[in-house]
Amino acid sequence: MKLTDFFALLGGLALFLYGMKIMGDGLELVAGTQLQKILEKLTTNRFLGMLVGVGVTAIIQSSSATTVMVVGFVNAGLMNLSQAIGVIMGANIGTTVTGQLIALDIGTIAPVIAFVGVLLIFFAKRQRLNHLGLVIIGLGMLFIGMTTMSGAMKPLRDVPEFRSLMTNFSNPFVGVLTGTLVTCIIQSSSASVGILQAMAAQGLIGIGGAMYVVFGQNIGTCITALLASIGSSKNARRAALCHVLFNVFGTVLFITVSFILPLDEWMIKLAPGDTVKQIANLHTSFNIATTILLLPFGSMLGKIALKLIKGEDKTDTQMKLEFIDNNKMIETSVAIVSLEAELSRMEALTRDNIALAMSDFNNPDKAIFDKVNYQEDVIDFLNKEIKKFIIKTNELNLSKDSSLAINKQLVITSNLERIGDHALNVAEHTNQCAEHNLTFSAKGLEELGMIRDAILEMFSIIENKSFTYAQRKEKVSLLETKVDRYTEQFRNNHIDRVTNGECNIESGILYDEILTDLERVADHLMNIAEA
Repeated sequence: MKLTDFFALLGGLALFLYGMKIMGDGLELVAGTQLQKILEKLTTNRFLGMLVGVGVTAIIQSSSATTVMVVGFVNAGLMNLSQAIGVIMGANIGTTVTGQLIALDIGTIAPVIAFVGVLLIFFAKRQRLNHLGLVIIGLGMLFIGMTTMSGAMKPLRDVPEFRSLMTNFSNPFVGVLTGTLVTCIIQSSSASVGILQAMAAQGLIGIGGAMYVVFGQNIGTCITALLASIGSSKNARRAALCHVLFNVFGTVLFITVSFILPLDEWMIKLAPGDTVKQIANLHTSFNIATTILLLPFGSMLGKIALKLIKGEDKTDTQMKLEFIDNNKMIETSVAIVSLEAELSRMEALTRDNIALAMSDFNNPDKAIFDKVNYQEDVIDFLNKEIKKFIIKTNELNLSKDSSLAINKQLVITSNLERIGDHALNVAEHTNQCAEHNLTFSAKGLEELGMIRDAILEMFSIIENKSFTYAQRKEKVSLLETKVDRYTEQFRNNHIDRVTNGECNIESGILYDEILTDLERVADHLMNIAEA
């Protein structure tokens, strides 16, 4: 094999891998946020979850991407372990589509396919058609890369040492280990199967040698989800582990069967004289058969994962992120749901601080003030880290819908941080009352209670997922108007009480400042409802 052939092999592999990536990215952009919504809503049972996993993975051409999405959803609390297992099983079937596409052998028209994609990107005015152009370019590049790799490997047919090496793959241990390691390195079973098919196209390997490599490739593809689960919740790590267990059990099962039944001969009968097609069929058969056999035992996989990763996550308000990690690479597919989960946590802390700050104006508790102060520090920390994550996410190639959703989350984060500041102000004003032995009149306390109830109701409406956007905005808007009306009315009442001597001037000043803070809290909640 000449040096130029080796360079051609590397170039072909680069085109193949990059073609797969931009095809998957393009398909995800075409689908927008729909894939996440489908995964979130249509996984009520394991069988339905499996079908969703097949469909989503067939679209984005990557079981690793689907599994990473699932791990992110489990980490964000949008999906439980049982639902995740079904989707993961389906993802393994969906990923076999790439191998079947390669087996169609349309390499001769691949440049034409890529050219059509370029035309769509440069001349189509609609963004969705631009994204479709990415998909088509990716598909063309994938086949060009496949043809280049196959041609570069042609001289290896005349190298006795290489052909001897290929015969070692007939050893189950060597074949599985090789398939696992190669797939771990490139983090895609579809790509590693494609490389194997390129070798088969030049007669370098037969189905007998390729069989165990394919089994190992299914184990190796789990590495991406395992890496994504590092630092996530225990349930998210269990979901990633279930992916490994599923493929390991499938591999052990198929190796055992291969000693009893002539699997390689069956694949040859299905596609005589076409090793590339035989490999694609074996990859598909492995994943379909393993899913059919293990789907009824999904609960058992979950129990094994629970045994191996014991305990529950602590859900306290420590100064740390629970659902996002600014030190890891961001996956577009899980960025929005992870942000939503972290924002929900920030919102709950903010709501709690408002309730605590207004719990008892005339008898404030020093422990409550300290808790409000600490939780305000946590809110500030979350605000900074969430904004950092949003900036990193905006650097990705996002669809218009995804970009809009993430920018709205930036608005929500800023408003929650400002509400936290006003809650601390209220707590400080209440603490001042205690330090200077100041009290509010019974009527003043009643009025503050009315505003507090309206604000907490606004929080409840914003948190209620059963409301549509229009309903939420309308209900919060009515309450915000009520708070404005209350503020004006109660400020006038307060002036009358000070004038009549029912309230001293010092406590009156603090009362007025609390009213101002609460009115602004309502304004920020209105901003959140609109976003």
